[in-house]
Amino acid sequence: MVGPELERLIQVLSRLPGLGPRSARRAALHLIERKDVLMRPLAEALASAADSVRRCPVCGNFDSVEPCAICSDPRRDDGLLCVVADVGSLWAMERTGAYAGRYHVLGGLLSALDGVGPEDLGIARLVTRAAAAREVILATPATVEGQTTAHYIADRLAGTGVAVSGLAHGVPVGGELDYLDDGTISAALRARRSL
Repeated sequence: MVGPELERLIQVLSRLPGLGPRSARRAALHLIERKDVLMRPLAEALASAADSVRRCPVCGNFDSVEPCAICSDPRRDDGLLCVVADVGSLWAMERTGAYAGRYHVLGGLLSALDGVGPEDLGIARLVTRAAAAREVILATPATVEGQTTAHYIADRLAGTGVAVSGLAHGVPVGGELDYLDDGTISAALRARRSL
Protein backbone atom coordinates (compact mmCIF):
# COMPACT_ATOMS: atom_id res chain seq x y z
CA MET A 1 0.00 0.00 0.00
CA VAL A 2 2.96 2.36 0.59
CA GLY A 3 6.39 2.62 -0.99
CA PRO A 4 9.53 1.17 0.64
CA GLU A 5 10.78 4.57 1.85
CA LEU A 6 7.54 5.33 3.65
CA GLU A 7 7.33 1.78 5.01
CA ARG A 8 10.87 2.14 6.42
CA LEU A 9 9.93 5.48 8.05
CA ILE A 10 6.89 3.85 9.67
CA GLN A 11 8.98 0.90 10.91
CA VAL A 12 11.62 3.20 12.42
CA LEU A 13 8.99 5.42 14.08
CA SER A 14 7.22 2.38 15.52
CA ARG A 15 10.38 1.56 17.51
CA LEU A 16 10.01 4.76 19.53
CA PRO A 17 8.51 4.44 23.02
CA GLY A 18 4.77 4.96 23.01
CA LEU A 19 4.40 4.54 19.26
CA GLY A 20 2.89 1.37 17.89
CA PRO A 21 2.30 0.66 14.20
CA ARG A 22 -0.86 2.79 13.99
CA SER A 23 0.65 5.78 15.79
CA ALA A 24 3.78 5.46 13.65
CA ARG A 25 1.66 5.55 10.47
CA ARG A 26 -0.14 8.68 11.71
CA ALA A 27 3.17 10.33 12.64
CA ALA A 28 4.72 9.43 9.27
CA LEU A 29 1.71 10.85 7.43
CA HIS A 30 1.88 14.02 9.52
CA LEU A 31 5.59 14.41 8.75
CA ILE A 32 5.13 13.82 5.01
CA GLU A 33 2.24 16.29 4.81
CA ARG A 34 4.40 18.95 6.52
CA LYS A 35 7.67 18.06 4.86
CA ASP A 36 9.19 21.55 4.76
CA VAL A 37 8.13 22.78 8.19
CA LEU A 38 8.49 19.50 10.11
CA MET A 39 10.26 16.66 8.34
CA ARG A 40 13.32 18.45 6.99
CA PRO A 41 14.04 20.34 10.27
CA LEU A 42 13.51 17.08 12.19
CA ALA A 43 15.95 15.25 9.91
CA GLU A 44 18.54 18.01 10.38
CA ALA A 45 18.07 18.01 14.16
CA LEU A 46 18.39 14.21 14.29
CA ALA A 47 21.59 14.27 12.20
CA SER A 48 23.09 17.05 14.31
CA ALA A 49 22.25 15.27 17.58
CA ALA A 50 23.59 11.96 16.27
CA ASP A 51 26.89 13.65 15.42
CA SER A 52 27.40 15.77 18.53
CA VAL A 53 25.51 14.41 21.55
CA ARG A 54 27.36 11.90 23.75
CA ARG A 55 27.41 10.63 27.34
CA CYS A 56 29.18 12.72 29.92
CA PRO A 57 32.19 10.69 31.15
CA VAL A 58 31.65 12.03 34.69
CA CYS A 59 27.92 11.63 35.41
CA GLY A 60 26.40 9.82 32.41
CA ASN A 61 24.16 12.68 31.24
CA PHE A 62 23.76 13.46 27.52
CA ASP A 63 25.32 16.67 26.21
CA SER A 64 27.39 17.97 23.32
CA VAL A 65 30.25 19.07 25.60
CA GLU A 66 32.51 17.05 27.92
CA PRO A 67 32.03 17.22 30.81
CA CYS A 68 28.34 18.11 30.53
CA ALA A 69 26.96 21.52 31.48
CA ILE A 70 25.80 20.21 34.87
CA CYS A 71 29.19 18.72 35.78
CA SER A 72 31.05 21.86 34.70
CA ASP A 73 28.71 24.27 36.54
CA PRO A 74 30.72 25.73 39.46
CA ARG A 75 27.51 26.74 41.28
CA ARG A 76 26.60 23.09 41.89
CA ASP A 77 27.09 21.60 45.35
CA ASP A 78 29.89 19.01 45.07
CA GLY A 79 28.84 17.48 48.40
CA LEU A 80 25.48 16.25 47.08
CA LEU A 81 25.33 13.31 44.67
CA CYS A 82 21.92 12.27 43.32
CA VAL A 83 21.78 8.75 41.86
CA VAL A 84 19.20 8.26 39.10
CA ALA A 85 18.39 5.28 36.90
CA ASP A 86 18.49 7.09 33.56
CA VAL A 87 18.90 10.46 31.87
CA GLY A 88 15.11 10.94 31.75
CA SER A 89 15.08 10.85 35.56
CA LEU A 90 17.92 13.39 35.68
CA TRP A 91 15.95 15.69 33.38
CA ALA A 92 12.86 15.28 35.60
CA MET A 93 14.90 16.30 38.66
CA GLU A 94 16.31 19.31 36.79
CA ARG A 95 12.84 20.45 35.70
CA THR A 96 11.91 21.00 39.34
CA GLY A 97 14.72 23.48 39.94
CA ALA A 98 14.82 22.13 43.50
CA TYR A 99 18.17 20.32 43.32
CA ALA A 100 21.56 21.95 42.78
CA GLY A 101 24.02 19.11 43.39
CA ARG A 102 25.78 16.61 41.13
CA TYR A 103 24.34 13.50 39.48
CA HIS A 104 25.28 9.91 38.78
CA VAL A 105 23.29 8.16 36.04
CA LEU A 106 23.27 4.38 36.49
CA GLY A 107 22.01 3.60 33.00
CA GLY A 108 19.45 1.10 34.28
CA LEU A 109 18.42 -0.85 37.35
CA LEU A 110 19.46 -4.15 38.86
CA SER A 111 17.36 -6.95 37.40
CA ALA A 112 18.16 -10.64 37.75
CA LEU A 113 15.47 -11.47 35.17
CA ASP A 114 17.07 -9.21 32.57
CA GLY A 115 20.62 -10.19 33.54
CA VAL A 116 21.56 -6.68 34.75
CA GLY A 117 24.07 -6.83 37.59
CA PRO A 118 26.11 -4.24 39.53
CA GLU A 119 28.97 -4.39 37.02
CA ASP A 120 26.56 -3.42 34.21
CA LEU A 121 25.57 -0.26 36.09
CA GLY A 122 29.04 0.90 37.07
CA ILE A 123 28.23 0.85 40.77
CA ALA A 124 31.93 0.55 41.64
CA ARG A 125 32.48 3.92 39.91
CA LEU A 126 29.56 5.34 41.92
CA VAL A 127 31.13 4.17 45.19
CA THR A 128 34.38 5.90 44.17
CA ARG A 129 32.53 9.15 43.34
CA ALA A 130 30.51 8.96 46.57
CA ALA A 131 33.71 9.10 48.64
CA ALA A 132 33.96 12.83 47.81
CA ALA A 133 30.32 13.57 48.76
CA ARG A 134 28.73 14.26 52.13
CA GLU A 135 25.34 12.86 51.03
CA VAL A 136 24.16 10.45 48.34
CA ILE A 137 20.50 10.77 47.40
CA LEU A 138 19.05 7.59 45.90
CA ALA A 139 16.38 8.76 43.44
CA THR A 140 15.50 5.38 41.96
CA PRO A 141 11.92 4.51 40.99
CA ALA A 142 9.48 3.08 43.53
CA THR A 143 9.49 -0.27 41.70
CA VAL A 144 10.88 -3.62 42.79
CA GLU A 145 13.97 -3.11 40.60
CA GLY A 146 14.38 0.51 41.74
CA GLN A 147 14.16 -0.35 45.43
CA THR A 148 16.46 -3.38 45.00
CA THR A 149 19.01 -1.12 43.32
CA ALA A 150 18.69 1.50 46.08
CA HIS A 151 19.17 -1.10 48.83
CA TYR A 152 22.18 -2.58 47.05
CA ILE A 153 23.81 0.85 46.69
CA ALA A 154 23.02 1.75 50.32
CA ASP A 155 24.67 -1.52 51.43
CA ARG A 156 27.74 -0.76 49.31
CA LEU A 157 27.99 2.73 50.83
CA ALA A 158 27.50 1.54 54.42
CA GLY A 159 30.58 2.23 56.48
CA THR A 160 31.98 4.88 54.10
CA GLY A 161 30.84 7.76 56.30
CA VAL A 162 28.69 9.30 53.58
CA ALA A 163 25.04 9.94 54.46
CA VAL A 164 22.62 8.01 52.25
CA SER A 165 19.04 9.17 51.75
CA GLY A 166 16.16 8.34 49.45
CA LEU A 167 13.31 10.30 47.96
CA ALA A 168 10.09 10.34 49.97
CA HIS A 169 7.17 8.33 48.61
CA GLY A 170 3.54 9.04 49.24
CA VAL A 171 0.69 11.39 48.47
CA PRO A 172 1.53 13.74 45.60
CA VAL A 173 0.92 17.47 45.85
CA GLY A 174 -2.71 18.03 44.94
CA GLY A 175 -3.49 14.32 45.25
CA GLU A 176 -6.77 13.12 46.69
CA LEU A 177 -6.73 9.94 48.76
CA ASP A 178 -9.75 8.48 46.98
CA TYR A 179 -7.81 8.42 43.67
CA LEU A 180 -4.54 6.93 45.00
CA ASP A 181 -3.54 3.29 44.92
CA ASP A 182 -3.12 1.30 48.14
CA GLY A 183 0.68 1.17 47.85
CA THR A 184 0.98 4.94 47.64
CA ILE A 185 -1.26 5.46 50.66
CA SER A 186 0.68 2.83 52.64
CA ALA A 187 4.00 4.46 51.76
CA ALA A 188 2.64 7.85 52.79
CA LEU A 189 1.51 6.47 56.14
CA ARG A 190 4.92 4.93 56.81
CA ALA A 191 6.73 8.16 55.83
CA ARG A 192 4.50 10.49 57.86
CA ARG A 193 6.12 13.37 59.75
CA SER A 194 5.08 15.77 62.49
CA LEU A 195 3.66 19.13 61.53
